[in-house]
Amino acid sequence: MIEAASIRWLHGSGEPGSSPLRPARTCPAPEAIVARVQERLAQLLPRPADPRDAIAAAMHGLVLAPAKRLRSILLVMSASELGQDHPCVVDLACAVELVHGASLILDDLPCMDDAQLRRGQPTVHRVHGEDAAILASIALLSRALQLTAEVDGVPALQRAALVSVLAASIGNQGLACGQLRDLRSTPEQSPEEVMLTNELKTGVLFGAALEMSAIAAGADEITQRQLRNAALQLGHAFQLLDDLKDNLDSAISGKDGGQDAGKGTLVELLGPAEVRQRLTAHVEAACELLGSAYGPDSRLRAYVLHLFGGT
Repeated sequence: MIEAASIRWLHGSGEPGSSPLRPARTCPAPEAIVARVQERLAQLLPRPADPRDAIAAAMHGLVLAPAKRLRSILLVMSASELGQDHPCVVDLACAVELVHGASLILDDLPCMDDAQLRRGQPTVHRVHGEDAAILASIALLSRALQLTAEVDGVPALQRAALVSVLAASIGNQGLACGQLRDLRSTPEQSPEEVMLTNELKTGVLFGAALEMSAIAAGADEITQRQLRNAALQLGHAFQLLDDLKDNLDSAISGKDGGQDAGKGTLVELLGPAEVRQRLTAHVEAACELLGSAYGPDSRLRAYVLHLFGGT
């Protein structure tokens, strides 16, 4: 559990024992969120004392590697704008990061994308072996659900809802299905089929991040629905941006390039120009929904616009 004084990190004030649902005064900067999440992840996944503990080493190495933490930023900023500034949101963000890390380990396996590089370093299975990589992924998923179930500062019914949302994002209605669809995609598939794959592979975990922020803040169902829809739009936008960057040098992207060769991505089906137009439309739709949920002066909405270059 994060100490009560950590509340002051999020908003510059707050006394131990105060209500976890009091109105937020300021919205934390993305850089501050990344730093706090990184700090908390290091507490949750300490470097193993025994060098023979390949599972712990794999978990630590992948999750603690420098990363953008986009899902964490979305979750913490969203919760802040909804008035939830309790440090529980940092743990929820970490839980989402653990799930994301587990998915990356699995995506990179030889039986899947057979990747050599992830986050600027050799993939987990290359360093620790396929057996340890698979088991580390399972351990990360388990730790994520445990962390969510035990999160401090949230009533029991809301904790149950948080676990349900995160678990649903992992299974056959989320990441697992999306990854298999992506692996078995072909150039002959339709744009609609690709969009469903993108929604499951990327949008669902973005959706979990924003929906979890709304649950933690006690937001109403209308707001939760707006955020779910905004997250799906963002998921499509992020995936299209990632597809457009597929051939970037690995020194820039931190991962293997050309992984989409032979797959029926929208870039291959529709061409880069059409994909850029669609990306812009997804960002605009997401920002409209975020504006409806938080108001026109939303810091999260401004962050999304900045992230996509003011699209």
